[in-house]
Amino acid sequence: MDITVVPSVNDARSDELINKTVLVIDVLRATSTMLTALAHGCQAVYPVETVLQAKQLQQPGFVLGGERYCKKIPGFDLGNSPFEYMDDHIAGKTLVITTTNGTRAIQKANKASTIIAASLLNGKACAMEAAASKKDIVIVCSGTQDEYSLEDGLCAGLLIEELQQLLDPTAQEININDFGLSMLHAFRYVQSDMTKALLNCSNGKRLSKIGYQDDVVYCSRMNLIPIVPVIRDGKLVSSAVTQLS
Repeated sequence: MDITVVPSVNDARSDELINKTVLVIDVLRATSTMLTALAHGCQAVYPVETVLQAKQLQQPGFVLGGERYCKKIPGFDLGNSPFEYMDDHIAGKTLVITTTNGTRAIQKANKASTIIAASLLNGKACAMEAAASKKDIVIVCSGTQDEYSLEDGLCAGLLIEELQQLLDPTAQEININDFGLSMLHAFRYVQSDMTKALLNCSNGKRLSKIGYQDDVVYCSRMNLIPIVPVIRDGKLVSSAVTQLS
């Protein structure tokens, strides 16, 4: 099995994701927020690339959420803070969300066999789902403005750590690309204080500066939510974690 980590959405090539299991990461904050919405009763999440696409999907029972450059989109119901998706108003609703980086990365993976929205919050559950697919795995770090972001790389490291514990190296050869190995070593170095690592990274500092430090702290928690958001019919839904046989 090959495990490949891609540093940013700009480095992802759609044709190279065909028949692969793709884990898309945007720790701060898109995939963390979408997971949180599903954990609080949201029925489904449509991750779309543009504001226009989001507005075109709007209908009764739908909630519009999203951000551009960390700020809520004018006219939308909610922004991109996970704390906005913890109230009862999201339960039973369908969320349409567009973000600067994360939803674009999910759309770019549309040729994959399976698309999973991963974060630190559900890393172990996502690794279990990916391992059970028995396909080559590509981990796409969304990054920021087409450049690598540390928090996504650290999450990739967590996923690889979990995958190595799940996969049997005697049953199959496991090949991890060099960037993935680098992220695994980085994760192991900071895992004892992931919150500090995220608060010190560029996006963590930027979010803290504009009043979202609590978001960074929340998104730094590991394996908190055993839910796997999987794309089915163009929308993310909660998948029961598949146990390896």
